[in-house]
Amino acid sequence: MSFPQRRPRRLRTTPAMRRLTAEFRLDPAELILPAFVREGLTEPNPLASMPGVVQHTLDSLKKAAAEAVDLGVGGIMLFGIPAERDAVGSAGTDPNGILNRGIAAVREEVGDDLVIMSDVCLDEFTDHGHCGVLDAQGRVDNDATLEIYGRMAVEQARAGAHVLGPSGMMDGQIAVIRQALDTAGYTDVSLFAYAAKYASAFYGPFREAVDSQLKGDRRTYQMDASNRREALLEVELDLEEGADMVMVKPAMSYLDVLADVAAMSPVPVGAYQISGEYAMIEAAAANGWIDRRRAIEESVLGIKRAGANMILTYWATELAAWLKESK
Repeated sequence: MSFPQRRPRRLRTTPAMRRLTAEFRLDPAELILPAFVREGLTEPNPLASMPGVVQHTLDSLKKAAAEAVDLGVGGIMLFGIPAERDAVGSAGTDPNGILNRGIAAVREEVGDDLVIMSDVCLDEFTDHGHCGVLDAQGRVDNDATLEIYGRMAVEQARAGAHVLGPSGMMDGQIAVIRQALDTAGYTDVSLFAYAAKYASAFYGPFREAVDSQLKGDRRTYQMDASNRREALLEVELDLEEGADMVMVKPAMSYLDVLADVAAMSPVPVGAYQISGEYAMIEAAAANGWIDRRRAIEESVLGIKRAGANMILTYWATELAAWLKESK
């Protein structure tokens, strides 16, 4: 049967009809808010390349977490910016380092009402900006980095994180961190593996957000944009090592990879709508070229449609408020 009997437009006739027949819907509980806390601030510091996003003080971070709870947001992913850096990222393993203090502050503020996640990576803490320590030739030393990740993870768990997000793309990082957590008694802390994380031009604004000291690039450990099948290998390895959830990052340019991972993963799948994706929409909207709200909603829904169960987005609380309004 075809036209004129078949008319798909019948299911688009009214807003109520479109709501009724929608195949995918967003929910605040699926959203995760990335948040930055910076040591030494007395008030939140706005980011020029990410309008609406700030580097938080501990107090403003607690307020952001409480707001997320009120709006039904599912989780918060914390990143720390220390006052001092060194070659081995000592501030990342310091129990009193800014990220661990941020985790503790948020846990004290919201308890178990919000899933508190934290970034296990050295790039914010090293004076060279790489995600691991360097060897004598200036290359990232995979195995030496893993030992530090293990210690870093235990301190974050001790501070109160429910979920750890190892994002450095070191081989074996999930296995080493899982062993370190279990040995220290943190068997209930989950691992959200940045399993397929690509070297991307769209990370640019994030570098401002964490005051990155990076010289060079991360192409020897983050994935090449040319590769699709390799993402499944990375996911399989992380699953074998004990990942409780897996992530594809970035989202926008890797929706095909996200769909592949969602089709094969036995665990929840997340995707990170990164800083460059955020900045492009904000810039275009500021110039009057696109409808800001519709573009935000459409971009996040596209990630959901591709297969993400959870979406990290800097619009998490704003989008959650819109979703709450529409109910």
